[in-house]
Amino acid sequence: MSPKQLRGEVTSELLLDAALRVFAASGEQGLTVNAVIRESGVSLGSLYHHFGSIDGLIATLCHRWLDRLLGELATALRESGSAREGIAAAVRAYLTFVQEHREPALLLHSPLADRKSMTRGKEFRDAQEARSSEVGLWIRLHIESGELAPLPLPLIESLVMGPVVAVARRSLSGIDDVGIDEAARLLPERIWRSVRA
Repeated sequence: MSPKQLRGEVTSELLLDAALRVFAASGEQGLTVNAVIRESGVSLGSLYHHFGSIDGLIATLCHRWLDRLLGELATALRESGSAREGIAAAVRAYLTFVQEHREPALLLHSPLADRKSMTRGKEFRDAQEARSSEVGLWIRLHIESGELAPLPLPLIESLVMGPVVAVARRSLSGIDDVGIDEAARLLPERIWRSVRA
């Protein structure tokens, strides 16, 4: 990597990290170009050069953390022996991610991220294709083996991840009527019952 490329990468990282800090501290309303520039110490021109706009910066930030989350889910599935173990491992991996990466989890579960994924859903899905394909392949293999119900892939994903996302959102919003640790203990078996063959 040339010195110029290295500087560009460092600048991008500074902007992405600053955007996450600003979002965590001030929410969507505070996530402005000026706030990110102030927080990062990077020039306005650099933000536009690297990301095109504040929307480009936010989209890149969401992609980065979604890719990491999907990577952790894929690893959990890959390292499990059976479909039942995989479901439990995926639930634990997701909820552990939420606990260990609270600021990125807040962003990924925010109305801002929801709107971006609704308006640019195909783009988000395409950007995560490798990770999504790995999860999809795992599901298909376990349908073919007879462990998982022969349901459409998106339906299985929804049955597995829907309750987990709901618990994550509750926890991140400050509603602590069901703790993440308790959910990690209770959800896998209930989810398994909904998707087993």
